[in-house]
Amino acid sequence: MIRFTPTENSQPKVGDILLSEPFLNDPYFGRKAVLICEYNDDGAFGLVLNNFVEINAGELHLGLSEISTRISIGGPVNSSSLYFIHICGDLEGAVEIIDGVFLGGDFDSLKEKINNGLSSDNYRLFIGYSGWDKDQLMDEIKTRSWFVTQISASKIMSSNTDNEKYWQELIKGMGKGYEHIADAPIDPSLN
Repeated sequence: MIRFTPTENSQPKVGDILLSEPFLNDPYFGRKAVLICEYNDDGAFGLVLNNFVEINAGELHLGLSEISTRISIGGPVNSSSLYFIHICGDLEGAVEIIDGVFLGGDFDSLKEKINNGLSSDNYRLFIGYSGWDKDQLMDEIKTRSWFVTQISASKIMSSNTDNEKYWQELIKGMGKGYEHIADAPIDPSLN
């Protein structure tokens, strides 16, 4: 079966990935992949995985050694705050999102690990986050704005993701019937 839009009855959960529908022309969410980190009766919290800013982590004055890691724009909300995911299950206060991937925790402990050589494949830093009020995300899914899927921990943790190529790869990874969506132009009149 060939699909042209997301289904309107998907039920997202923590650890799922939201993939924007192909014609969404939005600087924060157009052709983006969002990791759902929290989802409850009050709303949802997520981090955009493939929207990077050209800044060195050292420029953020976080007490990190000169490291070469990419910083992501997690979303348009609270853009003056830093959020992080990682594979360090021993960080106090960390919350497991999916098997082996954690959100937050004691940032000083993470900084110590980074300054002692923790590979950038083991953590990701985000400025801001994506947020939805109560029922807002489900309303957006019902209007077919998002595909809901799952991906591996290694794909979540990868910081070598080009904005649109990553989205295309994840759409194609949803299986037969989705490949044409990944290759659709942003402007459908160009099709």
